[in-house]
Amino acid sequence: MKRKLILLFSLILSIIGFSQDNPQSYSLQEAIDYALENNRTAKNAARDIEAAKRQKWETIATGLPQISATIDYNNWLKQQVSLIPAEFFGGNPGEFTEIAFGTKQSMNATIVLNQKIFDGSYLVGLQSAKVFIEISKNAKEKTDLEVRKAVINAYGNVLLAEESIQILERNLEVLQKNLEETTKIFENGLEEEESVEQLQITLSEVKSNLSNILRLKILAYQMFNITIGTDLNSKTFLTDNLESLTSQNIVLNLLEADENIENTIDYKIASNDKVSKELLLKLEKSKALPTLDAFLNGGYSGYSDQFTFTNKSEKWFGSSLFGVSMDIPIFSSLERSAATQRANINLEKAQENLTETEQKLKLQIASAKSDYQFAIEDYENKKQNLNLAQRIEKKNQIKFFEGIASSFDLRQAQTQLYTSQQEYLQTMLNVITKKAELETVLNTIN
Repeated sequence: MKRKLILLFSLILSIIGFSQDNPQSYSLQEAIDYALENNRTAKNAARDIEAAKRQKWETIATGLPQISATIDYNNWLKQQVSLIPAEFFGGNPGEFTEIAFGTKQSMNATIVLNQKIFDGSYLVGLQSAKVFIEISKNAKEKTDLEVRKAVINAYGNVLLAEESIQILERNLEVLQKNLEETTKIFENGLEEEESVEQLQITLSEVKSNLSNILRLKILAYQMFNITIGTDLNSKTFLTDNLESLTSQNIVLNLLEADENIENTIDYKIASNDKVSKELLLKLEKSKALPTLDAFLNGGYSGYSDQFTFTNKSEKWFGSSLFGVSMDIPIFSSLERSAATQRANINLEKAQENLTETEQKLKLQIASAKSDYQFAIEDYENKKQNLNLAQRIEKKNQIKFFEGIASSFDLRQAQTQLYTSQQEYLQTMLNVITKKAELETVLNTIN
């Protein structure tokens, strides 16, 4: 029986271990969708919306009936004494008699209903609560846009590292083969030692670059995991590749997209800020208006020299009261006036900020379009350059082994090829990220 339990426990552990090691695969869109649900910043932005809704109800509730109850128990450890002229009780004039009024113990139970009838601040508060929810929703929208852009950048960096490793490994394989052949030729006295050394230098540089990219690959995956909201060291697998994503992200129509400033999230946020400042101005003005409140209370009181309040025979005395109170502001030594003027200044600042935001967004959109267009053009240019560099390197390799070209010429051609390879990969990533930046500023997801 003990052996069976051990085997069962081992099987469970192996299943758990397998499930933890099982890598999760993501396309770019799947990664974006996952991040919008699980990214910690995005989740907190969603919580802010829920908190704003609760705060709205808090504001509404302050204008609804408020009911409270109190129970007081009093026990005079030493009753307060009052002095009464003794002649009231047949005593001598000028003398006083010590009397303690009331019972030693008392208990009161009261319930109070308060209702706000009119308060200008309350009406402004209701409007502000709605605006606050809108601000929270805009913040969530901006957060989602930024998370989407961050996922695209992180996804692209992982693919860049993967593609770089594949290219460097192929280059390393070719170089090692060239070095072996050149070394044999040198040993047979048909080649100079410098040729071997030139290839060794190039090989050493490629190995160093490969080691660095392998380290960066680990960091790129960790950054991707953090961005989408999963564990730092989760095993993930990306199903898209850099070249196909580049082709998908060349959307020339985006360069002709309408520059609807009012649709951008930054404009919405600046506009909401202006509305909130308008409400703050209304709030300060409303403080000069009277407030009207009504109340209704009722209660029972009991009195005794001993604690007999739990007895059925205890006598309780009921009371009730209804009232209306009006608070009329008359003079505040210009405090309200100063507060109103300050709120008006802040409103003017918000208006200026909105105008400045509009101007900056126009420039930002134009700049993002320019960067995206350049990224596409640079991609096409670097693609052609890579083809040329490959042809040049191949020709120089043939010439070198035929004894026509020097080892220096070959190394120069190889270095040019490796540079072109990395530039080509980087331009593909630029196409993807620059499109994401343009979509983010336009608030247009294609």
